[in-house]
Amino acid sequence: MSFQAYLDAVETKTGLTPRQLLELARERGLAEPGVKAGAILEWLKDDYGLGRGHGMAMVHVIQKGPRIDSKHVGTDGAHRDESDELWLDGKATRPGA
Repeated sequence: MSFQAYLDAVETKTGLTPRQLLELARERGLAEPGVKAGAILEWLKDDYGLGRGHGMAMVHVIQKGPRIDSKHVGTDGAHRDESDELWLDGKATRPGA
């Protein structure tokens, strides 16, 4: 599953775009430097029922932003993505969707 597919599934499961979840994390102080992934995962599980895999995709976005390692871009592996920039504004608005 691509990184973008994880984020799309997060949107489906929560009804919120990744950007909306990022803003909520900021409001809760979970996007501050030094916040552990476990705290973010606990919030996502308790409030939205997200499991570890989908939660870790959001942890990456919250802690590191929308850019991912380009080693998977354009490959044919299981974790391939079309771009090293993740789309956070919802599946319906993604260019080419």
